[in-house]
Amino acid sequence: MLPVMFTAVMKMVEVYELKKYFAVRRTGQWSAKSVLKAVDNVSFTVRMGETLGIVGESGSGKSTLVRCLTRLIEPTSGKVVLDGEEITKYRKRDLRKISKNVQMVFQDPVSSLNPRMNVLSIISEPLSAHEKISKTERKSLVVDLLKEVGLNEEHMYKYPGELSGGQCQRVAIARALSIKPKILVLDEPTASLDVSVQAQVLELLEKLQREHSLTYLFVSHDIAVVRSISHKAMVMYLGKVMEIGPTEKVVNEPLHPYTKVLMKSVPIPDPDSVLTEPAIQGEPPSALNPPSGCPFRTRCPNAVDECSLADMTLKKVEEDRYSACILNQRRSDS
Repeated sequence: MLPVMFTAVMKMVEVYELKKYFAVRRTGQWSAKSVLKAVDNVSFTVRMGETLGIVGESGSGKSTLVRCLTRLIEPTSGKVVLDGEEITKYRKRDLRKISKNVQMVFQDPVSSLNPRMNVLSIISEPLSAHEKISKTERKSLVVDLLKEVGLNEEHMYKYPGELSGGQCQRVAIARALSIKPKILVLDEPTASLDVSVQAQVLELLEKLQREHSLTYLFVSHDIAVVRSISHKAMVMYLGKVMEIGPTEKVVNEPLHPYTKVLMKSVPIPDPDSVLTEPAIQGEPPSALNPPSGCPFRTRCPNAVDECSLADMTLKKVEEDRYSACILNQRRSDS
C-alpha cells in the first residue's frame, strides 16, 4: 500500500460534468452525422500529492479525458480547475499558462521525442519557451534533470534513436519536469516498455512524487500497475465513470458490476491455475449508439429493468467511495 504523500486537503485537480463529443459521419457520402460521446458527464477531484489511476477497456475514453484536461483536445462542455485556475475559460493565446503547472508524458516514448533534436535540446526546449536562460544555465539544469531521472551527462548529446525505450521515457519525464509543474498527466507511460523497465520507471515516478509533491493522473489498462502506484482508482466505460474509490478497495472489494468483472479479467501468473470463461460476456455496444440508462446493462449479470430507465450518475455509497450502479445506491440508501 502506498503511503499518502499529501498532508493538506487542497484540491489540485477539479473536474465538473466534463463532456467531449465528436461528430462522426456514417458510411455514405450523404449520410447524416452521428455523435460519439467519448467523455460523457465526468466529475472527480484529485488532492495535492495524490495519484489517481484511470482504468478501463480500450475505447472507454481515458486518453480523451486527460487530453481535455490539458486542452490538447477542446472539451465540448464542463469545467476543469487546475491548482485553483479554471483552465476551460482560457483563450488559445493563454494556453501556455497551463503548461507551467501541467505537463504530459505520453505512451510511446520514442515517437514523443523529436528524432532530429538531441537530449539537451529536447529537455531544455520547455525552459527556453517559458524563461530566458543562458546556455551555461541551460546545460547545468539539464545535467541535474538527467541525474534526477537516472541518466548521466553522457546522454546529453545523444539523439532518441541512440537510446533505449526506457531511456527515452526517462528523457520524456525529465522534459516534463524541466519547468517544475505541479501536475503530471501520465498516459500509459509504461505500456510500451519491458516488464523490468516498467518497474524501474514506476519506482522513479514514486521517488519524484515524494521529492516534488507532484500530483499524478495515471492512465493505464494494467490493473497491477495502477494498484502499485495509485492512491485512488477511477473506472471508466463508454465515456462514463463507473466507480471511484481508494485503489485497494476498488481492486479487492469492487462495488460496480463492471469493476468486478474487470478485476476477474486480470490474468493470474500461475501455470497451474484453471482457465475459466471470460469474465465479461458479449461484445461492447457501439459508442455511437450506447444503451439507454446504464451503458453496461447489456453485459451486466445483475441488470434489472430499472437499469435501462435511470440515467446513472456517480453517487456516494460509502465513505470516499462512489458508484454509478443503482443496486449499490439502493443498498447505501437502505
